[in-house]
Amino acid sequence: MAACGAAGAAGGGPGRAAGPAEAGPGLAPGRGSGRAGVGAVLALAVLGWLQVARGAGSPPGDPALQPYSPGRHGPRHGHRHVRDCQPRRYGNVTHEAWPGDNSTAGPAAATRTFVSYFPPEGSGRKVLYGHFTFVRNPLRTLSVLEPGGAGGCREQRRATVQETAQLGNCLVAQNGGYFNMETGECLGNVVSDGKLVRNSGGLQNAQFGIRKDGTMVFGYLSEEDVLDQTNPFVQLVSGVVWLLRDGEVYINESRDAECGDTQTTGTFDKFINVISARTAVGHDRQGRLVLVHVDGQTESRGVNLWEMAEFLKQQGVINAINLDGGGSATLVLNGTLANYPSEHCSFDSTWRCPRRVSTVVCVHEPGCEPPDCSGHGLCQAGLCRCSGAFWTGPACDSLDCGPANCSLHGLCTPSGCLCDPGWTGSNCTEACAPGFYGESCSQKCQCQHGGSCDPVHGACSCPPGFYGTSCEHECPLGWFGPNCQSQCVCEHSCPCDPQTGSCNTTHDGALQEELLRAGQCVASQNKERSKERFSLSESTWLSLSCGLALLLALSALGNVGLVLRARSERQRGDYRYHPLRDINGEATHPPSAAAWEPEDTREPEDTQDSL
Repeated sequence: MAACGAAGAAGGGPGRAAGPAEAGPGLAPGRGSGRAGVGAVLALAVLGWLQVARGAGSPPGDPALQPYSPGRHGPRHGHRHVRDCQPRRYGNVTHEAWPGDNSTAGPAAATRTFVSYFPPEGSGRKVLYGHFTFVRNPLRTLSVLEPGGAGGCREQRRATVQETAQLGNCLVAQNGGYFNMETGECLGNVVSDGKLVRNSGGLQNAQFGIRKDGTMVFGYLSEEDVLDQTNPFVQLVSGVVWLLRDGEVYINESRDAECGDTQTTGTFDKFINVISARTAVGHDRQGRLVLVHVDGQTESRGVNLWEMAEFLKQQGVINAINLDGGGSATLVLNGTLANYPSEHCSFDSTWRCPRRVSTVVCVHEPGCEPPDCSGHGLCQAGLCRCSGAFWTGPACDSLDCGPANCSLHGLCTPSGCLCDPGWTGSNCTEACAPGFYGESCSQKCQCQHGGSCDPVHGACSCPPGFYGTSCEHECPLGWFGPNCQSQCVCEHSCPCDPQTGSCNTTHDGALQEELLRAGQCVASQNKERSKERFSLSESTWLSLSCGLALLLALSALGNVGLVLRARSERQRGDYRYHPLRDINGEATHPPSAAAWEPEDTREPEDTQDSL
């Protein structure tokens, strides 16, 4: 919020004494006691009453304070002329750059009211009253606004500073650049929040701008400077007359550069010399932006530009340009008009109303990047105030669940740590208790017989002697160990201990009885099978024996037959017929084979031949 204070003319504002620190560096508070200060305030009140009384019969408006004649604005020459005609000590540089303050401590702006004598000494001094506003971090807290909001220059709108300030949520708002009083056209260069609204085509008037890197620029710019994209302007507004350059009054040089001509209130010299309400923008050595507003009325009260420049110099301002003044000079604090307008109200000339103007210099709370704080917070005083306990970072775009950061066993969410299955606790540092598993360890294990489950998926790990999805089955006889994967090795295929595999084991009564019944059953079955096998063997051997005996008998009979036949043949041979030997004395021959043939096989001989 803007902090407002007041400095009295000769002894301070209400309730306290004012010194130079209250009204800005170098501001002369005047001399005398508190009684003199009260007198000054009363004199100011009387002066205001007289102005109102005189204004009752005045024309409905303060004479327009324009630097050029109607129909044109700015000099006819270009930037080269300004560069060549400036003092040699500045070389070819026609503007001054100063790094802007970037602090975030304290309020965005502090506005101080002054009522002071100027000059501080001498018989010709007069009372000045107005406001100084010191702006921190201008890159983030200051904007040049179009009249009535975005598009105002294109539509040639005019609006009061108060109306535009409400649209821009301005803490402090002051009128800005010049405009055509007849058409409402914005004059000079205008860049609003990074958008080039109006390009003057190289018009050589005093400029104030802020570049993207936060550098404040005061002075004369070429069209190339205005359009530069290496370090572009994010705010830019045109004034008329460079009041202070590098801490020194620069009005004469500015007059030559801007080549003033006749205008509504007279010549350019008269524009410089006439007393009126004035507004200006500058900076101090700390890089704070300084907005200055001096109340007045053209040719009646206020200051001329020489006095304005000297006054700013006394307050420690380094560079400053003059903005639109006269009846346009308006200051709005926190949405409320804070100055004495010089325009007569259209509905009743007894009263004074603010003029409808063009661009506005607006001081606001520093913006956030992004403006919505990534949707996870609120932008307050340029800082994202993150919602919830876990969104963090300048843009509220990072989740932080503490130093442990969920211990690598979970995911940090806007609600805190979302633990991986098998883990629990605020930082996911605790494993599931025995018998539980899953997300947040909320599911109960179903393992039987003392089996343990996996804390992540709940899969059962069975103890030796059991198997199954839930370890519900005991190992079958003859098997043992984890998941019953080992086979018993015992004599006579006896079952072993299902857990250890030991053959020297005693089973419980139920199992023992079951084994006994099973053994009896198996023994009975074996006995029956043995009987069947014995019966089969006896009949088989009997059959084989009978067969062999029969074969033996047949063999014996055969042999007897052969013997008898052989004997019969020998007896028959003893009585065989032998033919008579040849009586003619033929040699005897051994008996031929034919002689041995049986008689019944020989051919019958012709008995007549042998006769």
